[in-house]
Amino acid sequence: MQESSSGLARNPRLAEFVLALGGFGIGTSEFVIMGLMNRVAEDLAVTVPQVGYAISSYALGVVVGAPLISALAARVPRRALLIALMLVFAVGNIASAMAPGFWSFVGLRFLAGLPHGAYFGIAALVAAGAVPIDQRARAISRVMLGLTVAILIGAPLGTWAGNVFGWQIAFAGVGVIALLTALLIRLCVPVQPFDVHASPLRELSALVKQRVLVTIAIACIGCGGMFSIFSYVMPTLAQQ
Repeated sequence: MQESSSGLARNPRLAEFVLALGGFGIGTSEFVIMGLMNRVAEDLAVTVPQVGYAISSYALGVVVGAPLISALAARVPRRALLIALMLVFAVGNIASAMAPGFWSFVGLRFLAGLPHGAYFGIAALVAAGAVPIDQRARAISRVMLGLTVAILIGAPLGTWAGNVFGWQIAFAGVGVIALLTALLIRLCVPVQPFDVHASPLRELSALVKQRVLVTIAIACIGCGGMFSIFSYVMPTLAQQ
């Protein structure tokens, strides 16, 4: 078994697929709720605009988790960190499916959002570190393909399943994908040494640089506008 695991770890394409699978789960969780807002609102006895709080809560988790986790866990082995992020993501989604009320659902969506940004950042580093320099861009793009497939296939499929079998099945399914990803990361992703010179304070200091702040502001404006439209497309079309 140990030799088999080592052989798997030496296959960068397999590792990229596993990391992309995690991205697929994250992307599906992020976008699927937009097609289930009416069902969630009806089941939790709230209005459709109030369900938007859950989308905002997830986004807030992404904003908080991405810089803090990446910085504070800078000296944690990357494979172990990816597994931990997937486990937290799994718990957040499975618990979301079991939420007894609306505000607990909102809080659990925040928990599910915490690993989002950090996962993609660490996954990109792991993918780049497993291949020669001239192949790094392609390796990262293959990992990020999981998010694209989630938008094209995962979210629509989850929306269909959620509307047919109940919205909870969509989040529970994402949780299962996350658990599977955590296991496959353990088996298929190679161990990489962390940066011995990494410092949480040094990592966080990037947030006070003007260029970084401008980039963040532009991203906030662009993504804020995009998600404001995406979030209410389904409820709007359902009223027509």
